[in-house]
Amino acid sequence: MFINITTSETGDNKGSSGALVNYLEKENQMQTEKGKGLELENWFNGTGNEIRRQEVRMKIDGNIAKLGLIDSKFFLINISPSQKELAHLYEMYGKNGTKEKLKEFAMKVMDEYAKNFKRPGINSHKDLLWYGKHENYRYYKHTDKEVKDGTRQKGERKEGKQDHIQIIVSRKDITNRIKLSPQNTSKGKNKEHSAKLGEFNRTAFKQSGENLFDALFGFDRGLKDTLSYANIMQNGTVIQKKQMNLLQNIPNQKADQTIINGLAKNAAEGVFESVGEMIGTARKLGADLLSLLMEPVYVAPQANVMEPPKRKKKKKNNMDQSQGIQR
Repeated sequence: MFINITTSETGDNKGSSGALVNYLEKENQMQTEKGKGLELENWFNGTGNEIRRQEVRMKIDGNIAKLGLIDSKFFLINISPSQKELAHLYEMYGKNGTKEKLKEFAMKVMDEYAKNFKRPGINSHKDLLWYGKHENYRYYKHTDKEVKDGTRQKGERKEGKQDHIQIIVSRKDITNRIKLSPQNTSKGKNKEHSAKLGEFNRTAFKQSGENLFDALFGFDRGLKDTLSYANIMQNGTVIQKKQMNLLQNIPNQKADQTIINGLAKNAAEGVFESVGEMIGTARKLGADLLSLLMEPVYVAPQANVMEPPKRKKKKKNNMDQSQGIQR
């Protein structure tokens, strides 16, 4: 699950949202130009599913009380399920059903977005001014490797299932009184700053999206597909990588995947100071998991058992050499 927050696909969120709204209408515009007569994708939020782009631009642009010229006015949230996640949804709900389920999922993601600020009165998507847009396709950009090496052209449609959700959310809450900025990453360390903008932990927000998807749709997420695994392998300490490697090498992981992913999440958050401490926590969760965790430990003694035959072979070679010298 890829969830990202940016200033804008058009590169500017300090003025009108009109350019971004028009950009996110690209699929509708392409369908209209080609005259295919396909169903157009309107905007949605917690109040409706048939919202027109004019309303989106007017409401977002009008919700900027006490924001300066250089202040961010809105943010873009990209919710992109992986190919595995989309295949899971398609199998369960089909194409049209997947679109509707992703919209429901997006609403719950915005609940988590609101809670992440830890501001009084900001508890759910209902306290935010936001609009979402379901998109069916993705297109190659000039920055993509395939375009650079000449195997694809800029603007060419990408292969596979590409359903994703784009959300424009106002910098101000729905009452136009409270400033909310995901650019504040103090995580509560700067109390004065957090009081004005709210705290925001991006990693926790992304993790909440992954947890929501798995819980809502019964998705069996392998360890390598978790955010915890990616974060540790990219930015983790030596100890954290050892902990993750141990979890990764557990045989028959699916039997205890939820517990394993929970341990991985704790490892990513630095809860365990050592591999032994992680194993101790696993012991409290269940004996079966403990035996799985301990299984790789017994591989090393097996390797030592093989050493005597090697020494015998070496002695045999030495004897042959000695006999050769005598001759």
